[in-house]
Amino acid sequence: MLWSLIKILLFVVAVGSASLLASYIADLQSDVHIVIDNIEYSPSPLTLAVMAILILPAFWLLFFLFGLTRASINFILGDETALSRYFNRNREQRGFEALADGLLALSSGEPKLALTKVQRAENLLNRPEVTGIIAAQAAERVGDKDKAVAAYKKMLHDDRTRFAGISGLLKHRIENDDMSTALKLAEKAFVINPQHDDMQNTLLRLQAGEEDWTGALRTLAVKFRQKKIPRDVYRRRRAILTYVSAMKKLQENDAHKEAEGEALSANKESPGLIPAAVLAANIKNRSGDRKAAESIIRRAWSVLPHPDLAATFAAFVPDETPVERKKRFQNMIGKNIRDPESMMLMAELSIADADYLTARHEIGNLPETQPTVRSLAIMAAIERGDGSGDAIVRGWLAKAVSANRGPQWLCNICGQVHAKWVPVCQGCNAFDSLEWRAVSEDPELGEAQAGLLSLAAGSTRL
Repeated sequence: MLWSLIKILLFVVAVGSASLLASYIADLQSDVHIVIDNIEYSPSPLTLAVMAILILPAFWLLFFLFGLTRASINFILGDETALSRYFNRNREQRGFEALADGLLALSSGEPKLALTKVQRAENLLNRPEVTGIIAAQAAERVGDKDKAVAAYKKMLHDDRTRFAGISGLLKHRIENDDMSTALKLAEKAFVINPQHDDMQNTLLRLQAGEEDWTGALRTLAVKFRQKKIPRDVYRRRRAILTYVSAMKKLQENDAHKEAEGEALSANKESPGLIPAAVLAANIKNRSGDRKAAESIIRRAWSVLPHPDLAATFAAFVPDETPVERKKRFQNMIGKNIRDPESMMLMAELSIADADYLTARHEIGNLPETQPTVRSLAIMAAIERGDGSGDAIVRGWLAKAVSANRGPQWLCNICGQVHAKWVPVCQGCNAFDSLEWRAVSEDPELGEAQAGLLSLAAGSTRL
């Protein structure tokens, strides 16, 4: 900038000087005598005027040569010049062309070509924030995990790409089953971008998997404040986290008052959460408040009839007669009398009371419309108690051997069946993914197919 100003000033001075000289020469009335090295020159005024005009191009050429020399020296020394900017523009253009070719190759399913093009673009552009993510994705497609990890690590040095770099490293840690490191990376990514929904879900899943219940509650609260989940989902998941936190404390100390309070709070938050209802009811029953315990079970049964609720309810009064138990269970079932679980439960209670006619009425046509191991076993017990022949009883039992096991804890994401409820799926590590529902196909036959009746029916065996 300064050199340009100096050149302009010198050029103005040269033009002004040449103009003054031409004006002076034009005013002369006689020839001019110039002596150089004892030699006299006598040019005419016209000749001098022409010489003065020619001085301007000479000055311009001098300035140009001086500027070119200076620019060449600066270029060699590495300073930015017009010449360096020209070469940089050319290099940048070739770099972006290589980057575009890499993108096209990646989208066309040619990861090896994409990786080659992106590496060329990276060499030409020297801008890892532009080429890093494409290089990492191409390396992943090729199967070169080390190169992909290296590309993600480079992205950590730029604020604009740090989140993407951490996300990529997080994915690789999860694939390598390094959940503790993955959790730390997810926490860092969450700090950078707390609004990112997928990262919130990943962090919550990792916190639940690592049993960081306090951290999971914080993440869940953030999701709810940002209106990423409905209120009912938030309350159920908060109840789950509170329940598992209580269970962890109770395992360390059976009389942990804080844990008991958390268990009751979890049940209040989500009455249909079966394990929380069972725990809360047992806590109330141990404290001597059987009425409150039974109320908890009734409320849970109205949301989701489940065998664990029936077993817990039965255990409140272990020495009652079959008639007393049946009457107490009728009060618990309430309006859910036509639910399949309620129908089978009442039939089992009638069998325990040796009232097979009532049992047949209670089970209805369930063995035909919804044949499961349990409903068919109940029907076999009814036939046996009613005096039917062995062939009829064996016929029902034969059906039970190959029948569906009925509702089970099933992950709604990966489909894995669990013997008992857990907060995190053992197959895909998804949080809050288990549902109590029928399984279309049974991969294995379990103890239930031996024809045993539920605990609520006592110790009756076929």
